[in-house]
Amino acid sequence: MNYRHAFHAGNFADLVKHAGLLQLLARLTSGPPLTVIDTHAGRGLYDLAGPEARKSGEAEAGIVRLMRADRAPAEFAPLTAAVRKLNPGPAVARYPGSPWLISDVLRREDRYLACELRPDEHGALKALMRGKANVETLCADGFETAAARTPPQGKVLVLIDPPFERADDYPRIVQTVRAVRRRNGQAQVLVWLPLKDLETFDGFLRDLEDAVDAPLMAAECRMRPLSDPMKMNGCALVLAGAPDELASPLEAVCRWTAQALGEEGEGRVYRLRG
Repeated sequence: MNYRHAFHAGNFADLVKHAGLLQLLARLTSGPPLTVIDTHAGRGLYDLAGPEARKSGEAEAGIVRLMRADRAPAEFAPLTAAVRKLNPGPAVARYPGSPWLISDVLRREDRYLACELRPDEHGALKALMRGKANVETLCADGFETAAARTPPQGKVLVLIDPPFERADDYPRIVQTVRAVRRRNGQAQVLVWLPLKDLETFDGFLRDLEDAVDAPLMAAECRMRPLSDPMKMNGCALVLAGAPDELASPLEAVCRWTAQALGEEGEGRVYRLRG
């Protein structure tokens, strides 16, 4: 597997994923303790001045443009605040991955389990999370870990964000969401997916609806028409057990990203069930 998120850190898909994640966490980090399981955590922090990011230019077209935007929706505020905290100067040189964002907002009584299968990426993640008493990192298969380690009771959020390099990533997501919900019927699951062609995405949604008995919500950010399946034409968030109140913030995030950063882009949020 040769995927390295350093090439893509801070791109439009990260803006959608991380803004949506922080909106959801804001609603979960009150009341009883929360457990978060991250199936594909990555290294947690990315150097936007490094050769990978500079070669792709995706951060320049994503987070850099967001940070310069005058009229971005308020729903981006938690993400832009986290980026400013990392970059006190005018340049955006570092970008926070999900482990950084999650661990920064969790309370002392909350718990975070971050899985990363690649040993070098996990080594960087473990070093980054060192000293955080409520954080555990594992160099392990995140799908298997989420299915096995989801607490049977209490508030749970599982974040699933694989690199989609394997042919079985889609069915494994469906299997994992089903296993998590069977262990804890109140668990919420947030899945990030690329949008290339409509049939692949629709097929995944059909499989998920057939396998999972839970309220389901989809948020699409189409950066361009889905006419070339060889391109990443957008991204989507699919949520199991999501609250209705999350629909409006997700729509604002997806719509702005698609229209401000895309080409004839559009964003929408809809219920599949629930």
